[in-house]
Amino acid sequence: MLWLKTFHIVFVASWFAGLFYLPRIFVNLAMEKEPAAVSRLLVMARKLYRFMSVIAVVALACGLGLWLGYGIGQGQGWMHAKLGVVILLIGYHAYCGRLLAAFERGENRRSDRWYRIFNELPVFALIAAVALVVVKPF
Repeated sequence: MLWLKTFHIVFVASWFAGLFYLPRIFVNLAMEKEPAAVSRLLVMARKLYRFMSVIAVVALACGLGLWLGYGIGQGQGWMHAKLGVVILLIGYHAYCGRLLAAFERGENRRSDRWYRIFNELPVFALIAAVALVVVKPF
């Protein structure tokens, strides 16, 4: 179980690194006008999105293994709340994919300021998830 927990923590941290960095690339894409730079940023964003998607699947699989295989948090309110945070993060991840697709089609309609704010949302999710797991408030 401890190895599975270790891998879960490492892959969740890696997934969050992508969730923090991809919207930052979007900020730069929203500001950039030079075609060569836009092309380079799109390659970076595409590769990052693919990589973080694989990492997310592994993180989620490890978490499911801990929950279903070892019963961690089963029937406890904090775990239900944490699962809600995870579902929101999966939605955020998927929305990042939609935003990337819009950039690739040249159809971005949002400002760099919007992406700067959007970039902060996973911070709140991380704080909530860690607090729920460590404090177990209910």
